[in-house]
Amino acid sequence: MTGEQVIMKEKMTQDLVMMKERMTQDLVGMREKMTQELVAMRERMALELTSTNEKLTKSMQDKLNEISDRVRENLDQGFKKTNETFTSVIERLAKIDEAQKKIESLSTNVVSLQDVLTDKKSRGIFGEVQLHQILSSVFGEKNDNVYKLQFSLSTGVICDSIIFMPGTMGNIVVDSKFPLENYRKMIDLNFTEIERKEFTKEFKANVKKHINDISEKYIIPGETTDQAILFLPAEAIFAEINAYHHDIISHAQGKRVWLVSPTTFMATLTTIQVVIQNVERSKYTNIIHQELNKLGEEFGRYKIRWDKLAQHIDNVSKDVKDIHTTTEKITNRFGQISNVQIDTLIE
Repeated sequence: MTGEQVIMKEKMTQDLVMMKERMTQDLVGMREKMTQELVAMRERMALELTSTNEKLTKSMQDKLNEISDRVRENLDQGFKKTNETFTSVIERLAKIDEAQKKIESLSTNVVSLQDVLTDKKSRGIFGEVQLHQILSSVFGEKNDNVYKLQFSLSTGVICDSIIFMPGTMGNIVVDSKFPLENYRKMIDLNFTEIERKEFTKEFKANVKKHINDISEKYIIPGETTDQAILFLPAEAIFAEINAYHHDIISHAQGKRVWLVSPTTFMATLTTIQVVIQNVERSKYTNIIHQELNKLGEEFGRYKIRWDKLAQHIDNVSKDVKDIHTTTEKITNRFGQISNVQIDTLIE
């Protein structure tokens, strides 16, 4: 081996040794750097895991608190509604108990009313009181211009009530009848069918007699209308007659007597009230029409006078214009005269 080769070999050996040392140093540095980075990464991950764990714990705790609040709120509402329901049930039970007592009291009163209505005079008073209540509810209390109770007619007969119709219509007499005794008997199943048929005949005879009496006593030409009203205070009797006794209805129509119950009488009075109001309105309409005609005549005279005044104003306006023109001419003339004198003095 030559000297150059030896030198080259030694140089290469040295280079390899140096390269080995550099690589060893680099590897050591890389290991230390990676170790540091791993430590830092582990610390960051630990911090992140800790933060995530805290956030997760906080979120779960918030959710649990929210759920707990909702459950508590729902329970409170449930308890409140339950208490309200129990309170309402107790109140309703109290009302039912009170209603039961009223029903018992009403039953006693109904029995007492039946005992009272067994007397004919008491039935008559009951019918008159009910008649008065219906009249006052429609026309007002003590409206003597529209109706009166216990009114004495020109024949001396006193009717239960009379309704004063406007103009020449005539007045309508209303009389109350309460054929209760035979009605009770004819619907009482304790009697035999033959007995009930006999009571039905008596009931019809009683009602027709009432109709005849009202037609003869309370339809007076020149004082009342050609019709009258028979007031039946019991809806059941009115329904019975209309449903099963058409011969009574026909008889009443022939006698110009109209049968009414409390309900139908209220409707009849309402119709009469409308008729009265329409007649009064028509009367005031005629008065208004007359006043408008008078106002039209006054306005005609006003127009004639205004036309005359307008003509006078036009004449005065024309005279003012003429005077204004003459004034202008005189003014101009004075101006011309003044100019002539000045020219003369200058010459």
